[in-house]
Amino acid sequence: MSQFSIGVDLGGTNLRIAAVEESGHILETITTGTEVSRGRDVVITEMCDAIRALSVKFQASGSLRGIGIGVPGIIDMKTGMVLNSPNLPGWRDFPVRQEIERRLMTHVILENDANSAAFGEKWLGAGRDYDDLCMLTLGTGVGGGLVFEGRIWHGMTGMAGELGHTAVEPNGHPCGCGSVGCLEQYASATAIKRMAKEAVAAGGAGELEKAFNRGSDDFSAKLIYTLAIQGDKPAQNIFKRVGQALGVTLASLINGLNLPIYVIGGGVSHSWDAFAPTMMEEIKKRSFVYVATSSEDPNTPRLQKTIVTRAVLGGDAGLLGAARLPMVMPKR
Repeated sequence: MSQFSIGVDLGGTNLRIAAVEESGHILETITTGTEVSRGRDVVITEMCDAIRALSVKFQASGSLRGIGIGVPGIIDMKTGMVLNSPNLPGWRDFPVRQEIERRLMTHVILENDANSAAFGEKWLGAGRDYDDLCMLTLGTGVGGGLVFEGRIWHGMTGMAGELGHTAVEPNGHPCGCGSVGCLEQYASATAIKRMAKEAVAAGGAGELEKAFNRGSDDFSAKLIYTLAIQGDKPAQNIFKRVGQALGVTLASLINGLNLPIYVIGGGVSHSWDAFAPTMMEEIKKRSFVYVATSSEDPNTPRLQKTIVTRAVLGGDAGLLGAARLPMVMPKR
């Protein structure tokens, strides 16, 4: 081993830190609970302790390129300050990069967690054969990342890729961002659970109601998916709504960006078979670009095919993407 970097995936629930070789091989991963309720200083101290432990362990046989950290929220890319992070209370307007560099005395790159996941899928995952991709991450919320010509696209202020706040229902459910009808309100794990509760309240949702009455610990997006694949109609209708919202969003992205590949990751992507058929129907109905690039008509000019697919790296996408950042980005 000649060189390695350390990637950090900082979530509202879990903190994962990994030492990664330049080949993409993960040398070791440390996972702890984030415990944001204990305050940001506790979280940062535990993060730095784990980074030091991995650095010391692997610097005996290789040199450390730097540290990449994926954080949920809006980041000022120039200063490394977290401007806002709903999943990390107390981190608003906090100079995270500066604080970690002060403690570790080494190069740190801060990045949005969905951007890190997109970069990981570009490096070693579903998008490894492409220079350009768009990724949607379906988890507690919905995130997005754009990679153009092999680089993360940040936009003017670092806020590009907030695809979860694309409007799919002009007068839809209120969103925490202040708008209404955002994709996040129809395609996240939180939205799936809310829509299931709405179905129970409306009546006639027998199995969903039974699950709801068993208590909150048992009533999850995963359970609702299980009911859907077992044939429960109300649960199936919820995932059809997920697919419709994703299809509307992806059709607009395909028409607007004309990228070769669109990748869907995050925990909700495990329910692909429940929402993908409706999603693809919507894309074909709404995106003439997708139809043109997917035509099998011999009389139609051959165009590069537009691919819509699942992510392949699972929970490691963000970790690997964060680790990749110090390998390819110049030091400040």
